[in-house]
Amino acid sequence: MAAAAKGVWFLFRHAIPTKSAMVSFPSFSYSHKHKHKQLVGLRSFKCSCTAPLSTTTYEFSDGSSEVELRLNIGGLDVGSSRDLSVNADDTSLAIRVLRPGSPITLIETKRLFDRIKPAETIWYLDDDQLVVNFKKQDPDLKWPDIMESWESLAAGSTQLLKGASIYLVGECTEINQKVAQELATGLGYTPLSTKELLESISNQTVDSWLLAEGSDSVAKAESAVLESISSHVRTVVATLGGKHGAAGSADKWRHLYAGFSVWLSQTEAKDEDSAKEETHKSVRDGSTAYTNADVVVKLQGWDPAYAKSVAQACLSALKQLILSDKKLPGKKSLYIRLGCRGDWPNIKPPGWDPSSEGDMN
Repeated sequence: MAAAAKGVWFLFRHAIPTKSAMVSFPSFSYSHKHKHKQLVGLRSFKCSCTAPLSTTTYEFSDGSSEVELRLNIGGLDVGSSRDLSVNADDTSLAIRVLRPGSPITLIETKRLFDRIKPAETIWYLDDDQLVVNFKKQDPDLKWPDIMESWESLAAGSTQLLKGASIYLVGECTEINQKVAQELATGLGYTPLSTKELLESISNQTVDSWLLAEGSDSVAKAESAVLESISSHVRTVVATLGGKHGAAGSADKWRHLYAGFSVWLSQTEAKDEDSAKEETHKSVRDGSTAYTNADVVVKLQGWDPAYAKSVAQACLSALKQLILSDKKLPGKKSLYIRLGCRGDWPNIKPPGWDPSSEGDMN
């Protein structure tokens, strides 16, 4: 199981004209956004970031418009439905056996895989099983499991991404590489590192290259590498961190738009509000090219042991982003087919010439 922080806050930020969202928690926070930077409001939800609790075995099935959960309750001395409590809202679930003074929690999660229609929840006893039926808000989304977890996100993200690649950008190359490896392993994608590709091509380390030719030369070379792999599908690309990376320059983003980009941003914010304001300020000011990313994951410190937790945060935020606009993967594919011309997110018609409107990144 991945190391995890103690709490998590989901902050959904509404932009004009599209939606965006931020999720933050004490060790990590993540947000996703579109190009538009006029912020109109914020809703916050706090929930546990620890592993969901399940003290009994269960069976799960997805029947398109509804999902079914079967929990084994044999041996728990459940005589009737009055001995049970089933509480569900649109994103959480708690099932308990009622006992005087000390109810037994069978399953509890603040993060269902997606939203349900709680008013249409039906549950009943079937021999030694408790059966719970939930109506899904989105019948088109296939649920791998009842709860959102690293395993269910890894299994369920492929249907959403539709082969689109993921690009990790940020201040630290090592963090980008570690998280990229976790994401690639979970998704069954190919991990790529622009640092390793550059060093293989040049037969020298990036540090030596920087000393010999400077950061502009390295960023230009990485931009060429990004162009060469921009048509690849099912890859997770770890880019160079810092100012010498292509992602640090606003004029070198045209091929990063070919996939879903995630900014892994280190922060000194101590609480939810500080992390929220820091993210909003970066988006409003456009003070760094990293704000071009689709998703922001903010890290309070770094330890490689948390790489899988950060990867899970990335997938959760990307899931929310794509569910808010299911046309995004297809739009990414179209962007690639038209030649990654820099016209993201407002893709121009075929035949459009970027030079006719100046430099488009």
